[in-house]
Amino acid sequence: MYKLENVDRLEFKPPVSLGLLLTYKCNISCRYCIYNCSPKWKSDWLGIENADMIFKRLDYIFKEIYINRPDGISFGHGLHFTGGEPFLNFELLLKLSSLANKYEIPYPFVETNCFWAIDDSITLEKLDLLKKAGLKGIMISVNPFNIEKIPFERIERTAELGHEVFGKNTFVYQRFFLELFKRLKIKGTMKFEDLIKRVSLESLIDYIELLPMGRTPYKLGKHFEKKPAEYYFGQNCVSEFTRNWHTHIDNYLNYIPGFCAGISLGKADELLLSDHIDLAGLPIIRYLSEDIKRLFDFSRDYGFKENKNGYISKCHLCYEIRKHLLKNGSFKELVPVEYYERT
Repeated sequence: MYKLENVDRLEFKPPVSLGLLLTYKCNISCRYCIYNCSPKWKSDWLGIENADMIFKRLDYIFKEIYINRPDGISFGHGLHFTGGEPFLNFELLLKLSSLANKYEIPYPFVETNCFWAIDDSITLEKLDLLKKAGLKGIMISVNPFNIEKIPFERIERTAELGHEVFGKNTFVYQRFFLELFKRLKIKGTMKFEDLIKRVSLESLIDYIELLPMGRTPYKLGKHFEKKPAEYYFGQNCVSEFTRNWHTHIDNYLNYIPGFCAGISLGKADELLLSDHIDLAGLPIIRYLSEDIKRLFDFSRDYGFKENKNGYISKCHLCYEIRKHLLKNGSFKELVPVEYYERT
């Protein structure tokens, strides 16, 4: 385990890959969602002026990183638009694609659940418009949980027409499920419980890639073994906080380390010009950078009580503590507050 040498600051590395959460609002509320997205969120969208500021910073950062740019795009490089569901505001997505193209941001692509792909003509029109605006690719989400609400035909259609428009820069995440659902001849939607009646959970588990955080512990926790809080003592989150790949900036300009939704390292306009994070006034991040036990002990002063049923991961324990602290105190790194209301 990496240990922090200086508890007063964290190293900040410029991102090599960055996701822009255009919104937390989504047309569905998936059981596995890390960011607790749902239709219940306010319709707050990333502003063009803020996007322009971010792209100016990234233009400088990425030019230093991608001097010799490889052909094509990949998950581990450049910029992607995400959410929530970006296609809920297609006009904004077009404008951001054009703006990213203006700054020559490398490899911009968009993630989508394909709810909007109701027929071939609409799907092809939107994909063509995005490509003309400067978008370089698309990532199509397909898994046992989004087909609970999204008809599989729409996902399959987007994958097929995406290849026509973006070629090799069409990603299917995960292709295993796209091919499985084709073989099963799934039409419309299907509940997860019905799927595992047809295909055993054991045969799917290695492919589902459920991250034990966000909504997963509460909606799918029965599929995990739970451990007492002390099982996670001795672990910290330095590697998560200092990673520079697949990080995120949300529509409120919160800089989210990796998959640590609900935690902000600071505002993006400041951090993208910095080489460190000052931990003064950020007790949650400080304690998590040392040992999750420090956060656990700190939370006891606020009345936190351990759940005797246990936790499926250190992230689950951390979330429970953060949610309790937010109800009983004020902590500027625990944002957006609405995230903690959407489990």
